[in-house]
Amino acid sequence: MLTGGPLDVLTGDYLAELTMLILGRDRLKNPGLGYAKTFPRQLEECLGLAHERGVRIVTNAGGLNPAGLADAVRALAAKLGIPASVAHVEGDDLMPYEDGALTANAYLGGAGITACLRAGADIVVTGRVTDAALVSGPAAWWFDWAPDDWDRLAGAVVAGHVLECGTQATGGNYSFFTRHDVRAPGFPLAEVCEDGSSVVTKHPGTGGVVSVGTVTAQLLYETQGVRYLGPDVTARLDTVRLLSVGADRVGISGVRGEAPPGTLKVGVTRIGGWRNEVVFVLTGLDIEAKEELVRAQLADALRDVAEVDWTLARTDHEDAATQETSSALLRLVVRDPSPDPVGRSLTAAAIELALASYPGFHVTAAPGPAQPYGVFTSAEVPAASVPHTAVLPNGTRLPVPPALAVPPSLVAPQPSPAPPSPAPPAPTAPPGPTGPTRRGPLGALVGARSGDKGGDANVGVWVESDSAWAWLHATLTVDAFQALLPETAGLPVARHVLPHLRALNFTVPGLLGDGVASGHRFDPQAKALGEWLRARHTDIPVALLPAPEATP
Repeated sequence: MLTGGPLDVLTGDYLAELTMLILGRDRLKNPGLGYAKTFPRQLEECLGLAHERGVRIVTNAGGLNPAGLADAVRALAAKLGIPASVAHVEGDDLMPYEDGALTANAYLGGAGITACLRAGADIVVTGRVTDAALVSGPAAWWFDWAPDDWDRLAGAVVAGHVLECGTQATGGNYSFFTRHDVRAPGFPLAEVCEDGSSVVTKHPGTGGVVSVGTVTAQLLYETQGVRYLGPDVTARLDTVRLLSVGADRVGISGVRGEAPPGTLKVGVTRIGGWRNEVVFVLTGLDIEAKEELVRAQLADALRDVAEVDWTLARTDHEDAATQETSSALLRLVVRDPSPDPVGRSLTAAAIELALASYPGFHVTAAPGPAQPYGVFTSAEVPAASVPHTAVLPNGTRLPVPPALAVPPSLVAPQPSPAPPSPAPPAPTAPPGPTGPTRRGPLGALVGARSGDKGGDANVGVWVESDSAWAWLHATLTVDAFQALLPETAGLPVARHVLPHLRALNFTVPGLLGDGVASGHRFDPQAKALGEWLRARHTDIPVALLPAPEATP
């Protein structure tokens, strides 16, 4: 990014729910750790270049110890002989929080970052801030936005959400990846304007693609309802408009903002217990009978285990040409509050079946000892109770008030951008195409992007034409969604309509159990849930399907 072209601010997003658990375990071993150790190593290679080009660096790599990382950055700059003004943001760490909590961190907004940049910081290190705050904080500094410039802030938050997962906005993990060369996608950047609008693009000569589709996909990633709640502003995702404004350039405009909630989300991690797993390979004939045999043989060993999950993946093919494609995988996952019931005694019982079970018995890997697993939960606390603090380069500690606590009399008046022309509301049952249908995969027409929020999953789907949108809106109801994805049956699935994006967003509470760190599902972060949906077959109007390619 530093060598590719012009840049004012370089951001780095290092934190995820699983990362916080890992950093929490690091902190238990050494209280001086708790930050992303990779960041100083990466910074050593490019701090001089950033200084030469006048690029500010903003990162949440501080994790659980932003002050410690800020000190490490100062020491690195001194060792390299590079002048660097370093500030950090803290106050998100709410430990001690409750019995059993390993970490507890409030999601702060970008106002602390703004204060640090206003004080002249070249590098700003934060702990747990929202991912989008890494962009909205610098934008508010650059344009000197007021705390209640909701529309402008909301526009920057949307830009930040597009950038936060890097190359997912430039063709990575994209449903229609076969249309483009995405072997080495470049990183995205946002040209943010004073009114909060932006253009998402990438530096010239870098790989991948920036299109309305890639930006739409990332906008749908890990979001919940129409209102995208944040500590600085609530962004209305149903107002976002995207427009291709050139090669690898997508404009984002029309974003409306509302006041943020009076609470902050708190992410809490804890050690949930101990887990282990064994994957048995079942080859050839009688797959179900082989599964039944090994499960019966291990029943006594599993009798006192708190949680036992068996999953059979039918990866086998009839009359297969290779042994691997003739084999199915039977996965046993066990969890318990104590390591003993799921430790060596259990895995030994499994391996001791090697000469006394189904024909062709073998496993994918040697079993190991029980491993601790984590649980992620979220809560809310009053924003005013969190000591959001900007520690400026000169050491001054500047309290950052919550957005709603700013008295209107102290906010300098700012002209608001002209509101976008109102769009007609999406009808409850828009007319779809008529005529013959063809049964086939939903993904022949529909793109998807899915992800996780703790134990909840989301699946965003979109189409590329108005006629396809009319069909999608009318057809893919919650009932239809659950019929296509039977694993979601019985869960309180909700559908959210984003008409300007021609998109629907489905939230699936509870699908992921206790979250990624507990390893509850085969796909614990729901990364491929959207691709499973696209692979499911339904009746699609022939008029909407792409014409078959002519045979040469």
